[in-house]
Amino acid sequence: MSACETPSELSQSPGLPKSPQGDPVFPEPWAAEAFAMTVHLHEKGVFTWSEWAASLSTELHRPGRAEDGSDYFDCWVEALSSLLVSRGVADASVILDLQKSWQRAAEATPHGKPIELGNDPVRERL
Repeated sequence: MSACETPSELSQSPGLPKSPQGDPVFPEPWAAEAFAMTVHLHEKGVFTWSEWAASLSTELHRPGRAEDGSDYFDCWVEALSSLLVSRGVADASVILDLQKSWQRAAEATPHGKPIELGNDPVRERL
């Protein structure tokens, strides 16, 4: 088995939606991207498996979470954000600003077109 075929420990995260073949299933492209970023950061040593599991578990068990698990990847992103902030890799206000910018971009993007940060009408143009 090659390194590319070796499953990441993160693919064994509790509650991760899986296909009948055991592969992760993502409801939207952003969820797959969040998964890939998490795997990459874990492999680079930004956080350990146990740190990731604890952070994800904290988010999954917060009061008010969807009982049907439909907010699983929202929890995933919150857990990743928390880890990055706690390690000093990212700033919480920058993450929040980006989340708001993506939301505005989504709302401003015509149906059927790709959502890009450049579509955010408030974002400063560089």
